[in-house]
Amino acid sequence: MVNAAILPGVLICPHRHGIAPRPFAERNDRMLTVRGISYLVGEIPVDIVRRDLTAIRDDLHCTAVMSIGADVDQLIAVAGQALDLGLDVYIRPNATELRPPELLAHLTRTAASAEQLRIRYPGKVTLLVGSEFSHTARGIVPGFRSYLRLRLILRARTLLRHRIDRRLDALLAKAAETARDVFHGPVTYAAAGWESVDWSRFDLVGVSLYRSGTDHTSYERRVRALVGESAKPVVITEFGCGAFTGADVRGPGSFQIVNWYARPPRIMDAHPRDENTQARYLTELIDLYDQTGVHGAFVFTFSMPDFAHHDDPALDLDRAGFGIVTVTADHPAQWRPKAAFRAVAHRYGGR
Repeated sequence: MVNAAILPGVLICPHRHGIAPRPFAERNDRMLTVRGISYLVGEIPVDIVRRDLTAIRDDLHCTAVMSIGADVDQLIAVAGQALDLGLDVYIRPNATELRPPELLAHLTRTAASAEQLRIRYPGKVTLLVGSEFSHTARGIVPGFRSYLRLRLILRARTLLRHRIDRRLDALLAKAAETARDVFHGPVTYAAAGWESVDWSRFDLVGVSLYRSGTDHTSYERRVRALVGESAKPVVITEFGCGAFTGADVRGPGSFQIVNWYARPPRIMDAHPRDENTQARYLTELIDLYDQTGVHGAFVFTFSMPDFAHHDDPALDLDRAGFGIVTVTADHPAQWRPKAAFRAVAHRYGGR
């Protein structure tokens, strides 16, 4: 779900012959139209999910939520609740470790259920065929687990580039066709920063675009180039960082301050909790997207129960996570808003 690093530029191929995308609303270059956040689907009771989605609508002032998960029924149930509350939904299956035939079968089931929602709520549902297939799907690069494939890509992406481009393009062609066979609304994909995507197959350009390092000017140039080079609406499918001093520099690598091999997992070295760092990071990027004509953006993410808060600083994984609310291991359904929550609410609501 989380990228390990933001790499130089998202590579956008020239339009090639492919599946003709369905019409989408004209791009609005004056402000961020889709103001969203992702919601990781899990074993959360229905009433709790509705409470969270209501807060996303009323307190965060979001116009859309991205439902992310592997279980199709849960994924669609959360999307349905969001639609009932008046939010637009982006449905993103996250079935990692599947080979292409299994992945496409899973996508077919997701797309069929998403189509039923689209019929009930016309103009409110967008489907993603998946995300970062180069490492989340098996068979594009070697490795039995997504994490191992990702590490290989980051270390040897130059050597692997042609292999990734060729195999990813073939899979995305099949995925786009599979989705459109049963789903008749807008379709897109959440690309990683190193992936080359033929966007002619899709209705929107979708990119997970984290900022890391201290060269903010370079990141801004990438965003402006992304918008300027595309005739289609651009949606930032993920952006965010942790809540500790230096998390804004680490960006997508915020989670790497955790020693996951310790029992229990613990924070390595001193990384003081600093919620204002996360709040400032999100504020700066939302403002940038608003100014550069990005069509939509989804903060990553609302809550991360696997990164629970603990009173012992060494065990406080919450600051390494990307959630804008804090939860504890004992009470994962209960949360308190972080400074980032209030920052996003201010930016999304100040219109």
